[in-house]
Amino acid sequence: MRRLALLGASGHGKVVADAALASGWDSVEFFDDAWPQRSRNGLWPVTGDSAALMARLPEFQGVLVSIGDCAVRWEKHQALRAAGAPLVTVVHPAATVSRHAALGLGTVVMAGAVVNIDALVGQAVIVNTGATVDHDCQLGDAVHICPGAHLSGNVRVGRGGWVGVGAAVKQGMTIGERAMVGAGAVVVQPVPDAQTVVGNPARLPEARQS
Repeated sequence: MRRLALLGASGHGKVVADAALASGWDSVEFFDDAWPQRSRNGLWPVTGDSAALMARLPEFQGVLVSIGDCAVRWEKHQALRAAGAPLVTVVHPAATVSRHAALGLGTVVMAGAVVNIDALVGQAVIVNTGATVDHDCQLGDAVHICPGAHLSGNVRVGRGGWVGVGAAVKQGMTIGERAMVGAGAVVVQPVPDAQTVVGNPARLPEARQS
């Protein structure tokens, strides 16, 4: 039996669990640092915290961090990697991933998402429901491409970058590390590190007000 441990009992965690079971995992077990106050996540019980998972790593054939927050997800992913956890990637069977794309460990690709040829996707990345990552894109570690967001070809997103629900990014753009693109934004200019842009065209909030 192939058993998968998920660290992070949230709504996002439920979607990851559902994708994992659909893709062939036999069982999913949740861990969360809010345990024991958080004892259940939808259909699944929460059986311990991060320390409990570390102690039980040999029981699982796969481990994945199912936390939406990019910085926290990356921190937990690194801790598990350092501990020798059997980190895995989960791709929903209703997603389309080119055989010529590369996905890093700890990455999840949800139903309806597309990752096209020569895309390079880092570790602990979320390509969420219905999102598209076109040819030659490069996604750094711990990036989140939110539901329905679309990256044209040759887009680069730095580590910890966040592209919001329904956003669109023009080909060749660079989105910096820890940068955030607001929901529905249209990115036609590069986004600096650690900045947030919103609107159509996407700009810094202060620039839109001036």
